Amino acid sequence: MFLFEGTFGTILYTGDFRYSSSMQGEPVLRGRHIDRLYLDNTHCHPQRALPSRQLATRQAAHLIRTHPQHHVVIGVYSLGKETLLVDLAVEFSTWVVVSPWRLEQMRLLELPNVFTSEEGAGWIRAVDVAEIRWDTLVTWNMLHPTIAILPTGRPVKVTHPKIHPIPYSDHSSFLELCEFVKWLKPCSVIPIVKGGMCQAYFQKYLSSAPQALPDFQIPKPVQESVQQESKRKTLEPLPLLRRDTHHSAPRGVVYESPEKSTEKSEEFRGVKVPQQNYCESAFCSKGCTYCHTGKEKGKEALSGEQPGAASAVSQAPASDEHFPTGFAEQYLLTPLNVLKQNSSQKFDKLVEDFFRKGEAS
Repeated sequence: MFLFEGTFGTILYTGDFRYSSSMQGEPVLRGRHIDRLYLDNTHCHPQRALPSRQLATRQAAHLIRTHPQHHVVIGVYSLGKETLLVDLAVEFSTWVVVSPWRLEQMRLLELPNVFTSEEGAGWIRAVDVAEIRWDTLVTWNMLHPTIAILPTGRPVKVTHPKIHPIPYSDHSSFLELCEFVKWLKPCSVIPIVKGGMCQAYFQKYLSSAPQALPDFQIPKPVQESVQQESKRKTLEPLPLLRRDTHHSAPRGVVYESPEKSTEKSEEFRGVKVPQQNYCESAFCSKGCTYCHTGKEKGKEALSGEQPGAASAVSQAPASDEHFPTGFAEQYLLTPLNVLKQNSSQKFDKLVEDFFRKGEAS
């Protein structure tokens, strides 16, 4: 279980648990005022009457003794029922055969050395619960007489006469839940399993003491840390291209259809397009910032023959007489599937290569 204490009050989260009266001797819980109890309500119904795990283990052992010539297959989930497997292995002095990954899990749990992954080393085998079905039982019985045990507290549909449910559960029974809440006396009970509205069953066991309401105010140190982080991110300039890509990612990218692109290109028919047109940035009202209005001006600006030419061009608006070409046309109109193939680093390199070629020419 998890016990939380703070300005929000005292909260106990049980997780999956099976109550026993020995829990009342736990020093951390004894006499503790609990504001909110998050309760494992798997079997929170008066009709879910379950025997103790010790009694259920004896039922499983009795079933195995009545089938002395049979192999036994026990269906379990990824976690849980390990105690049952250990008890049966000790009771019948046999290995419990498991898969290699489950064997490693048993070792991590530091369970007794009664498990093996060697096939045939023992006549009790633990498998995933999904394997307990009609076709597998037929196959197993063709090789050797076999019975299957399903240790569960939930109602199950038996699909084969040799499948035997045993009411063994790692979740508390309804009566155990009532005893646990009655002893703990929390101010409120919140069920963990969705859809299980069982608070009415425990209303008479709740404490009448005032419940501490959760404090949703963020502590001052946390507020200052968040503000500093936000300020730091604001001061750090992001590359314009990357920032624009980042913001547009959630919305996706919409490209015009080829038909629309054709219609737009027809608007520029009869317009004389320069043979070379250099663009030093990827943004402007026409698709780029620095679109030169003629071949000669572009060459002069890039060659540096005119002092201050670059700054003069940077302040000049784009000309409406020419269709923008070059980097903006080549990359901003590139299909999405092509852009996806290039990382942001590769895209930056393509930009540098483009300008380097322009300067070289």
